[in-house]
Amino acid sequence: MANIWRLSVLCGAQGGQAFLRTPVERPAQISAFLQDQPTPGWCGIRHIHLSPSRHSGSKAASLHWTGQRVVAVLLLGLLPAAYLNPSSTMDYSLAAVLTLHGHWGLGQVVTDYVHGDALQKAAKAGLLALSAFTFAGLCYFNSHDVGICKAVAMLRKL
Repeated sequence: MANIWRLSVLCGAQGGQAFLRTPVERPAQISAFLQDQPTPGWCGIRHIHLSPSRHSGSKAASLHWTGQRVVAVLLLGLLPAAYLNPSSTMDYSLAAVLTLHGHWGLGQVVTDYVHGDALQKAAKAGLLALSAFTFAGLCYFNSHDVGICKAVAMLRKL
């Protein structure tokens, strides 16, 4: 409540009373806020910095989005299948799909929260190295130890 009162004071309301009498969200104000157009009576920062999209409007962005959804749905089926039928094929499939899913997810975090071209390139290179080591480690675990499926089953028995 103190933050709402402070916001109303910053916007020029008298002691927070005028702010509380007006609707909190109005669609016209929100759409003007997102389009960076001033609206009478609206106070606040009007700039929203969205992630730069290198493929905006292209076929590559659409295919990447579709690929992410396919991998997510594939994981939904692969996890129960690996539990019911543990095998070497399932172990390596899990290693590949989990690594790819994590790489794409953390890639979005880097894109959204790391600013500056040089810093973003360094973060993406580090992410690529991390993903490669993760995949290599999971493959090593699958070939030289019990594998992902049996390891999960052993953990479940504890």
